[in-house]
Amino acid sequence: MFIDEVKIHVKAGDGGAGCASFRREAHVPKGGPDGGDGGHGGNVVLEADNSLSTLIDYHYKRHFKAQRGTHGKGSQRDGANGDELVLPVPRGTIVRDAETGEVLGDLTHDGQRLVVVRGGGGGRGNRHFTTSTRRAPTFAELGEPGEERWIELELKLLADAALVGLPSVGKSSLIARMSAARPKIADYPFTTLVPNLGVVSSGEQSFVVADVPGLIEGASEGAGLGHAFLRHIERTALIMHVVDLSGGYEGRDPLEDLAIIDGELAAHAEDLSGRPQVVVGNKMDAERAAENSARVSAWCEEAGRPYFAVSALTGEGIGPLIRAVAAMVHELRQEMPSGEPAYEAEYIHVPRRDREITVSRAIDGGWDVTGSGVERVVIITDMQNEEAVAHLQRRLAKMGVEQRLREAGARDGDTVHIGPVSFEFESYADDGGEDGRV
Repeated sequence: MFIDEVKIHVKAGDGGAGCASFRREAHVPKGGPDGGDGGHGGNVVLEADNSLSTLIDYHYKRHFKAQRGTHGKGSQRDGANGDELVLPVPRGTIVRDAETGEVLGDLTHDGQRLVVVRGGGGGRGNRHFTTSTRRAPTFAELGEPGEERWIELELKLLADAALVGLPSVGKSSLIARMSAARPKIADYPFTTLVPNLGVVSSGEQSFVVADVPGLIEGASEGAGLGHAFLRHIERTALIMHVVDLSGGYEGRDPLEDLAIIDGELAAHAEDLSGRPQVVVGNKMDAERAAENSARVSAWCEEAGRPYFAVSALTGEGIGPLIRAVAAMVHELRQEMPSGEPAYEAEYIHVPRRDREITVSRAIDGGWDVTGSGVERVVIITDMQNEEAVAHLQRRLAKMGVEQRLREAGARDGDTVHIGPVSFEFESYADDGGEDGRV
């Protein structure tokens, strides 16, 4: 089964919690805090794999979760980091955020990687919170939750040339004759329901050709197989437009067929009409083929398109076609920008510890405080530990949260929401200056 569009949910691993412990050894009084840090959660990474040609693995399983980090322990033993989860996808896979439609990455080279969600950071152990006045902190940070999101994967075939045309013009027979590909072949419309890829050799040169399922009038608007397969032509450097010189069982006119497919290519969102194109007249072994071939040849000469008359059945004209296409593909490759892209994992997210803070009215009449940085410090705080809450209070004050709330009009007793936690706002005077307490 060929699957080229899927929607999956990815969840990175949560960070492990830091440990609150104290060194305890015989004859070593007041050993001090020695809590280890929690391990970081694993990322979820997509990696382009040359051996894959479909997204079928993600059609049946749609939820993926990376390993979480383990908790810290006493004696300054840090928790282990969670293993990253690597999801292999075919080359040519485009990754989008399912909610916003933003393109997160385009995996076009074997081994190219994209981090789609990052693991949560591990919490710090209590040994990090000693100060000149706080010698024995009894609290540690919790682990940070890993990122999660729904993403859409869309596969667009990577081929040098694409065979396009109406159903039953002989594209599958042609790719079978040109390459080692062995597609299903029969003499009725829509035999090909999935794209086929074949590698064609010509001397020292080779190229990849795709047999795209037959298009019909209205394909650019979704008729027939429509959008489902027009997308696979978008990445090809050369279009091989195949027409049936025999007229088929319906007595079709090859010039009319040319006009129909040209119209669909032009009407597609990417406007494929400007791509380099050759016209291939197939079934030269048929009775009326010579007459139709002369008409198509004259039309191509006027339109400035190379024309090749062939027979996929007998092999007539296949050699010159392969040599010409190989030369054109080689030339088009030379015109492409040089330089290989970096294959290291790419980060596509807004920085996790964003300092931007926004204060707005909440639905319940209270206040919403948002910002990745301020929400993070709340999430990693153990709200059951009074000393940890007092430490959070000081951090929020240093971040300017209380001042922003006062400027927005917060009053005593107002409810303040930061992430998943709600607080009560209090104002008080200290050292002659006005301040607030959340």
